[in-house]
Amino acid sequence: MIKRKDEMTSLKQYTCPMHPEIKRNRPGMCPECGMNLVSVGERHEERDKHAGHKTVSFLRKFVVSLILTVPVVAYSDILLDVFGWSAPVFPGSQYLPFVFGSVVFFYGGWIFLTSAYRELRASLPGMMTLIALAISAAYFYSIFAVLTSAGHTLFWELTTLITIMLLGHWVEMRAVQGAKGALKELAKLLPDTAEVIKDGKMETVSLFELKEGNVLLVRPGAKVPADGMIIEGRSELNESMVTGESNPVAKQQDNEVIAGTINGDGSLKIKVTKIGEHTFLAGIMRLVQEVEASKSRLQMLSDKAAFYLTIVAIVAGSVTFIAWLTAQAGIVFATERLVAVLVIACPHALGLAIPLVASISTTLAARNGLLIKRQLALEMARSVNAVLFDKTGTLTKGEYGVTEIIKNIGFEVDENEILRLASSVESHSDHPAAKAIVNEAKKKNLVISDVKDFERIPGKGIKGRVDGDEVFVGGEAILDVVGVGVPDELKLKITELAKQGKTIVYVINNKQLAGTLALADIIRDESREAIFNLKQEGVKVVMITGDSEDVAQWVADELGIDEYFARVLPHEKVDKVKLLQQKGQKVAMVGDGINDAPALTQADLGIAIGAGTNVAIESAGIILVRNDPRDIPKIIALSRATYKKMIQNLFWATSYNIIALPLAAGVLVAQGILLQPALAALFMSLSTIIVAFNAILLRRQKI
Repeated sequence: MIKRKDEMTSLKQYTCPMHPEIKRNRPGMCPECGMNLVSVGERHEERDKHAGHKTVSFLRKFVVSLILTVPVVAYSDILLDVFGWSAPVFPGSQYLPFVFGSVVFFYGGWIFLTSAYRELRASLPGMMTLIALAISAAYFYSIFAVLTSAGHTLFWELTTLITIMLLGHWVEMRAVQGAKGALKELAKLLPDTAEVIKDGKMETVSLFELKEGNVLLVRPGAKVPADGMIIEGRSELNESMVTGESNPVAKQQDNEVIAGTINGDGSLKIKVTKIGEHTFLAGIMRLVQEVEASKSRLQMLSDKAAFYLTIVAIVAGSVTFIAWLTAQAGIVFATERLVAVLVIACPHALGLAIPLVASISTTLAARNGLLIKRQLALEMARSVNAVLFDKTGTLTKGEYGVTEIIKNIGFEVDENEILRLASSVESHSDHPAAKAIVNEAKKKNLVISDVKDFERIPGKGIKGRVDGDEVFVGGEAILDVVGVGVPDELKLKITELAKQGKTIVYVINNKQLAGTLALADIIRDESREAIFNLKQEGVKVVMITGDSEDVAQWVADELGIDEYFARVLPHEKVDKVKLLQQKGQKVAMVGDGINDAPALTQADLGIAIGAGTNVAIESAGIILVRNDPRDIPKIIALSRATYKKMIQNLFWATSYNIIALPLAAGVLVAQGILLQPALAALFMSLSTIIVAFNAILLRRQKI
């Protein structure tokens, strides 16, 4: 019976990559994060040489193989031939290399065999295929030698080869894994549940159950569960992690709100307008996903190199085997030549040349306040010629600070008294500006007095009685509430500060304007030195922010930044990175917010400030653990040193192949020069030692 197409579709199950607990009978979008659902049985092996592999699997197999390799080497001929020492003999000890070698081959080497099968099935033979051929040739030749007593076995070469390759791939996977971590962190921004108002009653539901048109209650301090519009209430929302705006944004009826933003001290009722794939957050997730997918294409070059290396090894081995058979040298001799060629051609040292340098450079970086997440990022840093800084939380602290206190000439007390009055009243408020004022008073060791008759004036400010005086604190609207004016001299100064994007807070004492406080996002002291050092190195410095033009220009002038982009939305940040790249520049993006995630991934080098969101950290290739922008020049220095070591290691890892491959094939046998399989493996191991020693020298590098 022929099934209809829709019936066959229903037999499949689809799930969300970020939320595997969600399963549907039809394709579509995840109701929680908006990502495309994928088939549960969808295979990805063709796209990823490590598909189905776990980092811990390589580590476990490496440890077991290493333990078993020790007795194999101890009871092989190599120690006797080289050092004149052999392990104690006991009945059956001659079979230890065979038994343990077989265990290592099937336990440790099986992962390479299955990976090679996937490569061949996809018609894309590569590194795994080459490794599988080498270990298979060594193992089955050794079995043949044991059964026929034909000569030297290759069990110690086999076990050391597998052990080293497991170590190399474990290091490699640690260096490149976690590409989709940013998407997982983005999904965590949303709350697990939402409070829905139905028929006048409150009901807590899962985000899966939300529908467009639902009315939600968002309590003070809670996260907004879905994109929507305010239908009742007013508050200030912290949108800095989504839009890049450092100041809390005032919201009232008919204003839109974004899922994942944090409500202030007001209670809101919102009507859900967007769910699933249409939400702002889902859009950012798609941006990150798309950029990461395009980034992975950079691996095509290394895959092509592995492909040609495999072809060379197979052709050379086959030609060697057939040539010696044709020359009637015998099956044993021809097999020895084949194994020697494959062992020589196997990337024993190549397996460690890059990952070992990466591991050491990662450790060296950590000691200098850097966390390397993607090796390609560190390699790229050496050629960076433009650094794009996000403002909020990167060049600045991402928090309010009092920058100036302006005294009204007609008021009798000094600036500290103005700050003390304001901080006393603001100590009862949770507003970010209030916290900044209180923190400034504490820094100056001012006494914060008790407040009586505290009252919040919605949308305008607050008031309270301090030491018997009636004190009002708030924005410009508070002036109308009290009925006081601003002298012309003070107006000029306030206008100048406002043009710099600073927030002005008025302090009124007993219906007299005492003065004003200017608040702004605090610039990091380290930013000045970092930008100066980068410009000294000829690196162009650019700033990007979601803040206003006034704020951006003020910060740029303070830090000496020649170019900046203001009022930039998340998708526009990616466009700005692309714009710089289209000009032929290698761009490093430095940021810490959710809105930076797509740009961090698009940039040639993504650098996250360590105190930033997990999303930004997962999207970046390098993290500044100490939150110090001055570490960026260190990244460039380390990158150059690392790249130099990698080139050196690639030379040592491949040069011996050029010399040893013809010798292994037997081209100089007439001159009495013949490279035996055991000696080929020894050369291969020697090359590995040279590569490892050269990589260790990187530890002496000072950055």
